[in-house]
Amino acid sequence: SIVEETRAAYERRRDVLCDGLIEAGWQMDKPPGTMFVWAPIPKQYQDSESFVQDLLARTGVLVTPGSAFGPSGEGYVRMALVQSEADMQRIVEAVKESGIFA
Repeated sequence: SIVEETRAAYERRRDVLCDGLIEAGWQMDKPPGTMFVWAPIPKQYQDSESFVQDLLARTGVLVTPGSAFGPSGEGYVRMALVQSEADMQRIVEAVKESGIFA
């Protein structure tokens, strides 16, 4: 069914993105089932917006600061799993090459 195909696509995208970013040094948990990944910002950043700006400048990757979702979102960023697996892999490679988590 289309529901199973969609679920499997999100799971594959999540695995490519999260496994790759974890390998790059980003400490996060893989979500069990959602189209979003909420990841904590690295400890050296004071807020999610400054991390998002640095990530964009260093990698070209844009994520949403958790603060955009209210005070409870601060300290995190949100990534949507709406791009293809190939795009997720390009994101991972850009983050790895940047050394932002080194």
